[in-house]
Amino acid sequence: MSTKSRLLELLEQNRGKYLSGNELAKMLDVSRTAVWKGMKSLQQEGYSITAVTNKGYLLEEDNNILSEEAVRLQLKNTEVLVEVWKEIASTNQRMKQLAVEKRLPHGSVVVAQLQTEGKGRKGRKFYSPKDSGLYLSVLLYPEKTAQKSLEITAAAAVAVCKAVENCCGVSLGIKWVNDLYLENKKVCGILTEAVTDFETGDIEFVVVGIGLNLYEPTGGFPKELKEKAGAILPDGQKVDKNKLVGELVNQLLLETEKSGIPQEYISRNIVPGKKIQIIFGETKREVIAKEILSDGKLLAINEKDEEEIFPSGDVSVRW
Repeated sequence: MSTKSRLLELLEQNRGKYLSGNELAKMLDVSRTAVWKGMKSLQQEGYSITAVTNKGYLLEEDNNILSEEAVRLQLKNTEVLVEVWKEIASTNQRMKQLAVEKRLPHGSVVVAQLQTEGKGRKGRKFYSPKDSGLYLSVLLYPEKTAQKSLEITAAAAVAVCKAVENCCGVSLGIKWVNDLYLENKKVCGILTEAVTDFETGDIEFVVVGIGLNLYEPTGGFPKELKEKAGAILPDGQKVDKNKLVGELVNQLLLETEKSGIPQEYISRNIVPGKKIQIIFGETKREVIAKEILSDGKLLAINEKDEEEIFPSGDVSVRW
C-alpha cells in the first residue's frame, strides 16, 4: 500500500479529527515531507482536507469521494478485495475476470462511478453516467444449484431495498423479477450472473451487479429512458456513497445466507394486482398479475381468465 493510500486510510478512520504531520509520520514510518506530499496529492484529487498549523490535517465530514480505504471501513468483512474505479467498461465483467483468474474472498466488490459498457438482462445496455449513480458488483460463493438462482436475485433485491432505506431513508418497491422502483419509475437494476459446474449443476460462483440511479443525470435521462427511469434522491440531498456501498455489500451477504425466497421480496413487490405484459423468448403475453408465490414464481390470470404460473420473464407494468 502506498504512503498516499495509508494516509487516506488513517484520515478516513479519524474523519473530522485533526492528525498532526509528526503523528502521521511516526505512524507510517515516513518523513514529514512524505506526509506533506501525500496530502497535497489527495487534495489535488478532490479530497476535502484542511491543514492548520499546530493542529495538522483533517478530512472534512462531508467528503464524499469513493475510495477503497473508505469502503473497506464500512464492511463487516474487511478481508476482501475492494476495487474502486472512476471509469470502467463493466463492473460485472471486471469481477468475473478476477474470479476466473483466482479464488477471491466471498464478498469481494468492484465499484465504479461510471460504466461505459454497463449491461442489464439479456445483454441490454444499462445507462451508467458519471456521478449520478453507483455501480458495483459483488462476488458470492452460494451453496446452491442453478435451479435456485432466483433465490439469489430475490435476496439481492431485498438487500438493496434495506441498504437504500438505511442510508437514504427511501422505501423502494420491487418489480418482478429484479428491478427496483420508486413512484412508478425504475431506479435500480440487478444483474445476477452465475458460473456453474457442468457435471453437477452446482453454482461455482455468482457475480451480483447492482446499478443505482442516485440522482437524475446532468441534462436529464436520454429520451428513450425519460418516461421509465427515475432517481432515488433529489438534487442536493447528500448520501455517504462509501457507507452506502458498504451497506449494500453487508446486506447482500446477510440476505443470501438465508434459504428460500425472502418474505420481504413478496411483500415489497409492486406487480400483483396490475395488468402486465410479460415477455419470455419471442412470446408476448398480456395478463393480470395475481401474486408472487413462495418459490418466487408469478401467478397470473391469463387471456382465458385462467390461473397460470410464470417462472420468469420480462415484465412491463401497465400503470
